[in-house]
Amino acid sequence: MRNLFSTSFLSPSAYLSILFLVLGFQNPALAQDKSNRTWLAGDHHIHSRYSVGWNREVDPPTPIKGGDAIYPTPMNALMAKYYGLSWMVTTDHGGPNHSKVNLEMAYPELLYSRKVVPEVIQFYGMEFDTPGADHSSLIIPHSHDESTHLHSIESQFNKREPHPSDPSWDTEPRMLEALAFMNKMTTKPVVIANHPSRSALDLGVYGKDDPAELRDWNDTAPDIAVGMAGAPGHQAAALNPDRTFRERPRGGYGQFPTMGGFDQMTAKLGGFWDSMLGEGRRWWITANSDSHVNWREGGSDFWPGEYSKTYVFAQKNHDDIIDGIRNGRVFVTLGDLISELYVRVEGGHHTADIGGAIHIARGEDVTVTIRFKDPDTLNSWKQNPEVTRVDLIMGELRGPVTNRNSDSNPTTQVIARFTESDWTVNGAYKEMTYTISELGKDSYIRIRGTNSNELEPQEDKKGESPWDELWFYSNPIFIDVE
Repeated sequence: MRNLFSTSFLSPSAYLSILFLVLGFQNPALAQDKSNRTWLAGDHHIHSRYSVGWNREVDPPTPIKGGDAIYPTPMNALMAKYYGLSWMVTTDHGGPNHSKVNLEMAYPELLYSRKVVPEVIQFYGMEFDTPGADHSSLIIPHSHDESTHLHSIESQFNKREPHPSDPSWDTEPRMLEALAFMNKMTTKPVVIANHPSRSALDLGVYGKDDPAELRDWNDTAPDIAVGMAGAPGHQAAALNPDRTFRERPRGGYGQFPTMGGFDQMTAKLGGFWDSMLGEGRRWWITANSDSHVNWREGGSDFWPGEYSKTYVFAQKNHDDIIDGIRNGRVFVTLGDLISELYVRVEGGHHTADIGGAIHIARGEDVTVTIRFKDPDTLNSWKQNPEVTRVDLIMGELRGPVTNRNSDSNPTTQVIARFTESDWTVNGAYKEMTYTISELGKDSYIRIRGTNSNELEPQEDKKGESPWDELWFYSNPIFIDVE
């Protein structure tokens, strides 16, 4: 495999020809009714060969194509299509004068990739080397001048851009300045904090990203800084090319591990995510592959869509997909545990779905309806996992926190657990309902599910299979009581 995918000699068109021969799939167009929204699987954080290495023996350093991530963008798009994705974002990370690499090399290859793999909606973006923080997924809305939009952000604010390096570019106020700059753009980008707790020392002992900082981002640009990666990439770190396992942590979380494949900021019930939701913040979660080098070639990564998927409820076009991400019409799943999820809250003749809000009179009953599709197909590990439990989680909206570093919402709890005996089967779907009686406080609900018997996701051990314990999470629905 390593020789097949070597980046040294083959052109993008050669990659396409080889891949069609090797995989032998027909690539049928993903037909889509443009008038209706459906669940579209995607990946918002994918690296190409323009996540370069650097020759620092010369001044200024020069880029080494394929020095970090190794695949051309068309290769990533083909694999995304093969694993069932409808959309993707190319997110190469920066370095000294990397804005020129993105503008002059990565962007033309993206344009080529859009032509040869039109079935996958492809966004331009980058892994933003975030001032004063870790990394972020920066997604640029599709437009005729999208390349200059990214160049203006990266060249002025990416903390690794200047040469010689300049510590003044790596401060939290500079990130707020960057967000204010983005907020003035005619087409506003989306910023999602990537692997937010990868540098955390312990549970609740945060590293480069801390709760106050993420609140500052959201306050400065609530339509841009909209959330975080709930499930990080690099989840194949423990896999050897022969499908055995090695003693490595999932996601590169070497100090405090992921929990059921999810970052602690998402996975801990009543933790940071619930603290943000308890303020009424529209703070969404996603998942991504962070693909650099596939595990079959000794890397730490799955192909886009091979393991994690971010589903957006949207029409299959650039504008509606990014609108869905921005407005939280999203659920995430690992290992193809589910492929569709519908959550509806009804009360007082009003309804709301994932990412939405409903207004009811105080003391009214609210009915929550959950419907999901557990596909009767094999995932990429040749398993057919089954959902064993679905949890309905509820928390109160308590208003702004007094402590900006708050990472708890003590009102959040699992109010119902559903197993096979609690749901009905309707064709390919499983359905359940729950009534919240006489609701008296502003609240939110969210859903998660698993194929395991763990009541709460536990810390992932080094070297364990990422396929044994799978989870899915919905984004919330807010309930305003008047």
